[in-house]
Amino acid sequence: MNLFAKSLAVVSALFLLAACDSTPGSSAGGKNGSGTSANAGNAKPGSADDLTQNVGDRVFFDDNSSILSGEAQHTLDRQVAWLKQYSNVNVTVEGHCDERGTREFNLALGERRAAAAKKYLAAAGVASNRISTISYGKERPAVIGSDESAWSQNRRAVTVLTNQ
Repeated sequence: MNLFAKSLAVVSALFLLAACDSTPGSSAGGKNGSGTSANAGNAKPGSADDLTQNVGDRVFFDDNSSILSGEAQHTLDRQVAWLKQYSNVNVTVEGHCDERGTREFNLALGERRAAAAKKYLAAAGVASNRISTISYGKERPAVIGSDESAWSQNRRAVTVLTNQ
């Protein structure tokens, strides 16, 4: 097995292990929109709640980055399948940042994050005219706080339905 295949196998195994984590605030908890929840299955199919609870409505980014991680791509792959199933649904991808940095810097970074998610969805077969983007920069934090645990939840792109 070559080095790339070994690395891919290790990364895949780590993602599988991470998916098993169900501690509060972990990326596997439904509260952060990652697609698993105690309420999974209770949402009306094709609704915003269905997207949030059963698919995952947000992806997270590293500090000062708009590069999609493997976990982010996995969530976006689930979104692609869901959007293909519900072809009448249009979405807006919201780009967000943590509280650090200037307003202007964070608006630009939020736009790059939203654009990265849109580009991924479109490249996977979702019509780009169904996807709009907006950046909120640091203006709409998901978690209030001035530490890494808060910042990591605020560095995100969130897919929201624009029609029902």
